[in-house]
Amino acid sequence: MENDRHGAKQPHRFDPAKACKLDDPARFRILPPEEVLGLLDAPHGGLVVDFGTGTGAYALALAALRPDLRVAALDEQPAMLDYLKAKLAGRPVAGVEPVLSGTPAAAALAGRADRVLALNVLHELGDKALGQAAALLKPDGRVLFVDWNSQSESGEGPPRNHVYSPDEGAARVENFGFVVEKKKILRAHYALSAAYRPRINPD
Repeated sequence: MENDRHGAKQPHRFDPAKACKLDDPARFRILPPEEVLGLLDAPHGGLVVDFGTGTGAYALALAALRPDLRVAALDEQPAMLDYLKAKLAGRPVAGVEPVLSGTPAAAALAGRADRVLALNVLHELGDKALGQAAALLKPDGRVLFVDWNSQSESGEGPPRNHVYSPDEGAARVENFGFVVEKKKILRAHYALSAAYRPRINPD
């Protein structure tokens, strides 16, 4: 998730100065963690990487709902992870591990994730970051992309020209080598469950 934005729809990455928005309780009303967990369909005892965790709001919620899971809360911005670490210092949640992108701890996750959750970040991800998400997966692992829907009439989320429609989001990840196996339209979002099947170019 390093700061290479080639291919990203939104021109700028999320500003940590606006981190309080990520802890707004309204987020859970718009997109309940229980709904995300159901879409994630993580196996018992599995490793979930919350890719671009921000302040860790959903990482903490998922771990509370499924104590059997290990949740690696991965982000490229140290300031974001500082918010999560402060939360964990005040209210430890078993199974949640803050991980900074580009560190040995992040490298150790490669090829080990049963599920990768990319929540509200697809429009921010450059091609390099998509490759990093794919590299996290076990051979039978899946990425769940849940992102703001540019066609939604809810009035929520970033400007419409900064996010994708469901078809555009699916095309973006499939052009990269993901295979979308399930698609669902939500209140203000869409969800894509995808495996990674890199193309092999013949000689």
